Amino acid sequence: MPDKETILITGATGFIGSTLTEICVSNGFDVVAFDRYNPNNHWGWLEQSEYKSALNIILGDIRDYDSVYAAMKNCSAVFHLAALGGIPYSYISPLAYIRTNIEGTYNVLEAARHLGLSQVLVTSTSETYGTAQYTPMNEHHPCVAQSPYAATKISADQLAISYHRSFGLPVKIVRPFNVYGPRQSARAIIPTIIGQLLDG
Repeated sequence: MPDKETILITGATGFIGSTLTEICVSNGFDVVAFDRYNPNNHWGWLEQSEYKSALNIILGDIRDYDSVYAAMKNCSAVFHLAALGGIPYSYISPLAYIRTNIEGTYNVLEAARHLGLSQVLVTSTSETYGTAQYTPMNEHHPCVAQSPYAATKISADQLAISYHRSFGLPVKIVRPFNVYGPRQSARAIIPTIIGQLLDG
């Protein structure tokens, strides 16, 4: 039997990342789950996961190239979900978003290029489009940086595209809109609407 494919998932302990991690493990992949170091050694949403024992969880810093490179070694693909999210805080600390979302994406792309990964998936956001200029929207809609957060995600996307064009890195970019499901913050739009409907 051939060896199982090993994939790296950055941001693996978050809302979307933890679900993706569990799906990948349940489909037979070896997963290296990478997320931000914390002094409590807590694994976020993966702490109680039924797949926890099957995971290689690495706590590091997406802003540190060596940390990313070490986690990516022996992987054939990466799902890059690690990001500093949330629009309001980006007005207070835009530099934190630049370092995490742009520099972090650079670290993933550069490590993937040097290690020769076969697939790189960068997770972006619908915020890159700003307010809809037409509907239905598609991937050709202009990108408009209406917040520092959106600006960093647009920059990360463009960096990923440049790595594909310049170095032939096999990059794909996804821009989710209103993702919802288990483990989501109750402050998000879909849980808020559901809560309001239930409250009458």
